[in-house]
Amino acid sequence: MKYTTQGTCSREIDIKLKDGVIDSVMFTGGCHGNLQGVSALVKGMKPEEAISRLKGIRCGTKSTSCPDQLALALEKMI
Repeated sequence: MKYTTQGTCSREIDIKLKDGVIDSVMFTGGCHGNLQGVSALVKGMKPEEAISRLKGIRCGTKSTSCPDQLALALEKMI
Protein backbone atom coordinates (compact mmCIF):
# COMPACT_ATOMS: atom_id res chain seq x y z
CA MET A 1 0.00 0.00 0.00
CA LYS A 2 1.19 3.49 -0.79
CA TYR A 3 0.15 6.08 1.78
CA THR A 4 0.51 9.83 1.21
CA THR A 5 1.63 11.48 4.43
CA GLN A 6 0.34 14.77 5.79
CA GLY A 7 2.20 17.27 7.94
CA THR A 8 5.64 15.60 7.75
CA CYS A 9 8.86 15.93 5.79
CA SER A 10 8.30 12.50 4.26
CA ARG A 11 5.87 12.51 1.36
CA GLU A 12 4.86 8.87 1.06
CA ILE A 13 5.13 5.51 2.80
CA ASP A 14 5.14 2.20 0.91
CA ILE A 15 4.12 -0.66 3.22
CA LYS A 16 4.00 -4.37 2.52
CA LEU A 17 2.41 -6.93 4.84
CA LYS A 18 3.05 -10.67 4.53
CA ASP A 19 1.20 -13.30 6.55
CA GLY A 20 -0.13 -10.69 8.97
CA VAL A 21 3.21 -9.06 9.77
CA ILE A 22 5.05 -6.04 8.40
CA ASP A 23 7.37 -7.24 5.63
CA SER A 24 8.77 -3.87 4.51
CA VAL A 25 8.34 -0.13 4.99
CA MET A 26 9.90 2.47 2.70
CA PHE A 27 9.54 6.22 3.21
CA THR A 28 9.93 8.77 0.41
CA GLY A 29 11.49 11.96 1.71
CA GLY A 30 12.11 12.80 5.34
CA CYS A 31 15.17 12.06 7.49
CA HIS A 32 16.62 9.09 5.65
CA GLY A 33 18.67 7.57 8.47
CA ASN A 34 15.95 7.87 11.09
CA LEU A 35 13.30 6.46 8.78
CA GLN A 36 15.53 3.53 7.82
CA GLY A 37 15.77 2.84 11.54
CA VAL A 38 11.99 2.99 12.06
CA SER A 39 11.50 0.72 9.04
CA ALA A 40 14.00 -1.84 10.35
CA LEU A 41 12.47 -1.81 13.84
CA VAL A 42 8.91 -2.52 12.68
CA LYS A 43 9.86 -5.25 10.18
CA GLY A 44 8.49 -8.58 11.40
CA MET A 45 6.11 -6.85 13.84
CA LYS A 46 2.35 -7.25 13.80
CA PRO A 47 0.69 -4.03 12.60
CA GLU A 48 -1.30 -3.72 15.84
CA GLU A 49 1.88 -3.67 17.93
CA ALA A 50 3.54 -1.08 15.67
CA ILE A 51 0.41 1.08 15.85
CA SER A 52 0.34 0.94 19.66
CA ARG A 53 4.01 1.94 19.84
CA LEU A 54 4.02 4.68 17.18
CA LYS A 55 0.60 6.35 17.24
CA GLY A 56 0.61 9.80 18.77
CA ILE A 57 4.36 10.49 18.46
CA ARG A 58 4.91 14.14 17.57
CA CYS A 59 7.78 15.84 15.77
CA GLY A 60 8.64 19.09 17.51
CA THR A 61 5.61 21.36 17.52
CA LYS A 62 3.87 19.43 14.74
CA SER A 63 0.73 17.47 15.61
CA THR A 64 2.15 14.36 13.88
CA SER A 65 5.41 12.69 12.87
CA CYS A 66 6.64 10.12 10.38
CA PRO A 67 6.16 7.29 12.92
CA ASP A 68 2.63 8.57 13.67
CA GLN A 69 1.86 8.68 9.95
CA LEU A 70 3.08 5.08 9.66
CA ALA A 71 0.67 4.11 12.45
CA LEU A 72 -2.20 5.85 10.64
CA ALA A 73 -1.30 4.08 7.39
CA LEU A 74 -1.20 0.70 9.15
CA GLU A 75 -4.63 1.38 10.68
CA LYS A 76 -6.01 1.92 7.18
CA MET A 77 -4.43 -1.32 5.99
CA ILE A 78 -5.95 -3.47 8.68
